[in-house]
Amino acid sequence: MTVSRCRVAGIEAVVADSVHAFGRHSHDQFGIGVLFRGAQRSASGRGPVEAEAGDLITVNPGEVHDGLPVDAAGRAWRMLYFDPAIIAGRVASLSEGRAGEAELAFPVRRDPRLAARFAMLFRSLVPSGDTAEVLAAEENLLLLLAGLTEGIAPAHKPQPTRAIALARAHIDEDPAAPLTLEDLTHITGISPFRLVRGFARETGLSPHAYLVQRRLQRARRLIGAGLSLAEAALAAGFADQSHMTRLFARAYGFSPGVYAAACR
Repeated sequence: MTVSRCRVAGIEAVVADSVHAFGRHSHDQFGIGVLFRGAQRSASGRGPVEAEAGDLITVNPGEVHDGLPVDAAGRAWRMLYFDPAIIAGRVASLSEGRAGEAELAFPVRRDPRLAARFAMLFRSLVPSGDTAEVLAAEENLLLLLAGLTEGIAPAHKPQPTRAIALARAHIDEDPAAPLTLEDLTHITGISPFRLVRGFARETGLSPHAYLVQRRLQRARRLIGAGLSLAEAALAAGFADQSHMTRLFARAYGFSPGVYAAACR
């Protein structure tokens, strides 16, 4: 698996050929990709899905998902991860500024035309020293998003309960800080059982699993910004570098060292 920064800031490219079984995790970015060999099953935030070669696959920020190859041969894919502002701004321009949260509605989509557009986008984002490719990348991204969002009404998500929203906000504010279940029940004013059950129902993760994901996301950003692995691990709230490395590789399919090398 290889990871690289793209010529446009805020976008990362991943090329993978793997039998790795991804556990339940989330990203703080939008992901758009194409499976080009094999097939995989996943439990997405939009229900269980199966994708095969030629299919577009997408994920929204914060969406809990996993990924399992359908057989021992594994699968291969190319993926682009976008900072949320990149997608939100372009979706807003497509809707001529109408209010609505940016969301990719289909976790898997079979559309050869859009898959070809993704391939053009991917090629134009890989650094080649040609500044004209930046314009091609911007055009291809806009046209890909137009196809992915065509005919889709703005998402109207149910509002989270106040208690769970308070718990999430507390974790999001400082994922590296020590935290106990008692802390969260004091903040939310509900029982530990109601908190754990409600949190899992609304987010797809237990409070602890959500905390780990937020720490991993922070570590990934810090590594991308140039911190050493040991510094990023401590700043993100992990006990040590080895602990972070195990969880990072399990969630993303590549080690923090590989990611750090790609960001240099």
